[in-house]
Amino acid sequence: MDHSGHGMPMDLAPFTLGRGLQWSADPFFLVACVAGVALYGWGVLRLRRRGDAWPVSRTVSYVVGVLTIGLVMCTRLNDYGMVMFSVHMVQHMVISMLSPILILLGAPVTLALRALPVAGRGRKGPRELLLAFLHSRYMRVVTHPAFTIPLFIASLYALYFTPLFDFLMGSRTGHVAMMVHFLAVGVVFFWPIIGVDPGPHRPGYLMRMLELFAGMPFHAFFGIALMMASTPMVETFKNPPASLGIDALSDQNAAGGIAWAFSEIPSVLVLIALLFQWYRSEQRQARRTDRAADRDGDKELEAYNAYLASLNTRGS
Repeated sequence: MDHSGHGMPMDLAPFTLGRGLQWSADPFFLVACVAGVALYGWGVLRLRRRGDAWPVSRTVSYVVGVLTIGLVMCTRLNDYGMVMFSVHMVQHMVISMLSPILILLGAPVTLALRALPVAGRGRKGPRELLLAFLHSRYMRVVTHPAFTIPLFIASLYALYFTPLFDFLMGSRTGHVAMMVHFLAVGVVFFWPIIGVDPGPHRPGYLMRMLELFAGMPFHAFFGIALMMASTPMVETFKNPPASLGIDALSDQNAAGGIAWAFSEIPSVLVLIALLFQWYRSEQRQARRTDRAADRDGDKELEAYNAYLASLNTRGS
């Protein structure tokens, strides 16, 4: 039995994808994923029972997003991620840049607002508390680009290049807390940009694209820094277990390559989603304009007919 640098027993053979995908659930994330899917399913069923529609695409997106969290936290990827920088970076990229996008495209907040019952007059139920939270000063701060973009960048540089990372990696609890942080940062960063659920900040589509691309170059630079480093930069991964048969510097370079390459994937995914939303928004606006023009045309026709009728009356 090998021991990693943080005192945790590890018995890991050289990493392969097959070994990495074997079942090895983290209890916290297992319960959270099951509860998340169950609550979302309850909301969809509640809408269906009262005859309201809910897009299948949103359900699929949300469930796939939760499954991506389960993939990196409830398989042996999580075990290997404790001792291999490259596997840890896969976890980080998926849970902070892929899972949040898919979950947000599932519009869970909108579903909750539609599914939760309205409390009686003068009372506050879960729906009213959720609405109050969405409109709170706290939400205005944490979803503002002046907060989300620096937080997104600091989660890389201030964490990996300080002793805080080694401290958190010293225990399973610290590792789970770190992954929860990555997920939360991803949700907070992408929420104002994707804009499916209601929120305090809803800039125009062009501004959302600028917000997206404002943070991504720093992500790429972080990956390049790891790729070009000539010595291991993170204490936790300096001495990988001998049973893995890996070189710490090569594994770090691989982690940098993963971080650099992964910065492109969410950018393209979000850009496609934004362009689609922009197109649909323009289509809705065009339909509203057409309906307004039709109403105005009908009013003009009615006025003209009334004018003709008045002339006819005066002539008679």
